[in-house]
Amino acid sequence: MSINNNNYCVIMCGGIGSRFWPLSRKSYPKQFLDFFGTGYSLLQQTFQRFNQIIPTENIFFVTNKSYANLIKAQIPGIDDSRILLEPMRRNTAPCIAWATYHIYAINPNANIVVTPSDHLIMNEGNFVQLIESALKFAGHTDNLLTLGIKPNRPETGYGYIQIDEEHSDIFYKVKTFTEKPELDLAKVFVESGEFYWNSGIFIWNVNSIMNALQKSIPDLTARLGTEEAMSVYGTDKEYSFIDENYPACPNISIDFGVMEKAENVYVLLGDFGWSDLGTWNSIYELSDKDDNENVIREGETMLYDCKDNIIAMPKDKLLVMQDMNGYLIADSNNVLLICKKEEEKSIRKFVTDAQLKLGDEYI
Repeated sequence: MSINNNNYCVIMCGGIGSRFWPLSRKSYPKQFLDFFGTGYSLLQQTFQRFNQIIPTENIFFVTNKSYANLIKAQIPGIDDSRILLEPMRRNTAPCIAWATYHIYAINPNANIVVTPSDHLIMNEGNFVQLIESALKFAGHTDNLLTLGIKPNRPETGYGYIQIDEEHSDIFYKVKTFTEKPELDLAKVFVESGEFYWNSGIFIWNVNSIMNALQKSIPDLTARLGTEEAMSVYGTDKEYSFIDENYPACPNISIDFGVMEKAENVYVLLGDFGWSDLGTWNSIYELSDKDDNENVIREGETMLYDCKDNIIAMPKDKLLVMQDMNGYLIADSNNVLLICKKEEEKSIRKFVTDAQLKLGDEYI
């Protein structure tokens, strides 16, 4: 595979991953965990995947200040200048904007792929080939590109992209975006054949996204994209500028702020065994199961008349369980969580309640 020095990667890795509580904690969130026993965390797998075609020095991490040491521990030898530390969480548009302007100061001809740090890719060979095609597309057009995944079920937890006319055999103009539809609408989308899951992976030329940010989120560029701002990126004044201006940036996603408004958005269709690992149920669907459809992620278990459960225990703990069907049981450090699998959307409420009642000790 070829290496193009104009190609860059931005890995967003500042999230808390509260939907995977109690395994994912504020001090050690899910992107730093090895969910499938591969020996590599989700972050490490993401880095290794893109490092096949993008030089190490062109890969940037955008994260919260509290995770700097975790990144350095998991990506040995990474230079401090490749880790952009947010003073606070402000959603994906400010995060991407800062990384964009920072990279522009280094290379005004850069082509950039922006990716979350916690996705699972089963077919890496196919994925990397698609990313190479996407970067070439970005380098020759002023369009914004996202990766679309053919849906295999009416999933309500993903955003959907409706395709319009074909640009080439794998590139299509985007007609509409729809965020997390209700089940009935999701069924219509899947049956139509016109809708694809939005992977949340974006590819564009640095100038294309800068123009889109200026047009769609002027309040953001007024904070991070001014002439004064451009003069400090890559200098020792950058962090003092960011610390001052970042908190006032609009708290908005790149999808809502730019992609759903822009008219020059295309989608690259691919099939590479993708999951965003957004929920415990996504882990359940992807994991091996015993004869009673139980998923045992770790730990010792003795199960009696138990079906359709997902169990995550410490290696040194035994779980004995009887007559439980369809439950999530997760034990980590000082928290034991037991809830119905179908009610896992309540986990965020559990986290909020625990924090309000007991402070950060259990978060």
